[in-house]
Amino acid sequence: MKFDLHCHSHYSDGTLSPAELVTRAHNMQVDVLALTDHDSVDGIHELMQCQTEQSRPLTIIPGTELSTRWRSFEIHIVGLNVDYQDAAFKKRLQDQAARRHERAVQIADKLAKAGIEDCLSQVQRLAGVGHITRAHFARVLVQRGIVSQPQQAFNRYLGKGKRAYVNSQWISIEEAVKWIHDAGGKAVVAHPGHYDMKTKWLRRLLTDFCAAGGDGMEVCHPGLSSDRQRLMAELANKYGLQGSVGSDFHFPGRWTELGRVGRFPENLEPVWKDWTLSVA
Repeated sequence: MKFDLHCHSHYSDGTLSPAELVTRAHNMQVDVLALTDHDSVDGIHELMQCQTEQSRPLTIIPGTELSTRWRSFEIHIVGLNVDYQDAAFKKRLQDQAARRHERAVQIADKLAKAGIEDCLSQVQRLAGVGHITRAHFARVLVQRGIVSQPQQAFNRYLGKGKRAYVNSQWISIEEAVKWIHDAGGKAVVAHPGHYDMKTKWLRRLLTDFCAAGGDGMEVCHPGLSSDRQRLMAELANKYGLQGSVGSDFHFPGRWTELGRVGRFPENLEPVWKDWTLSVA
């Protein structure tokens, strides 16, 4: 079976609708798909409804990706197989979304001070039904011709330590794990191989994550060298964490694609081990 347990729709910073994600998942022969929009479960019902109209089977896993603060890092924790209709969980996500909106206002203010004015309304139009992320600001800067590609927007304005960076007041890793567990899900460290930290810091992160009751970590995701992927699998085994896989798909492109996650290590327990993978 082909799993992809990390992707985004236009309900956060992805560009495709849930219906388009379903179609693309079928085209890429994905068997199990998790929608993990940032601090949101708003697109999951629509995704499931779209799948019911399809003839090809596809198992949908409800999920989300929570932003947290750990030391001086922003760490993302994916919640998988959550009860996306749980009222308490949805209220917590709404509170997180409010923090995200406040950050957007502050980013827009900093960009204005840097001579890039009136970004917020344009960003809001671009985000549409989704929560605003830094990726939306990056796309606006590209549209305005201020930078030629989104990564340049982070390198010059939006990245840590840059002119429009805002140190957000996200929840702690402990809170994120509790929220996910309270909603019946599993907590997974997202793309650990891509954080700008040395291995010793990654070990500290996983130590704290395990102490908080975390369940797994992504060991297969795009952009990992074979050596780096082996390290992720070794760390997962060392810390007793289950392995997960995810493309972190946001939009069709050269480097990412739904289902393109790499080969899952044979000696690692998967996060889906205890799931009942019924066909939607």
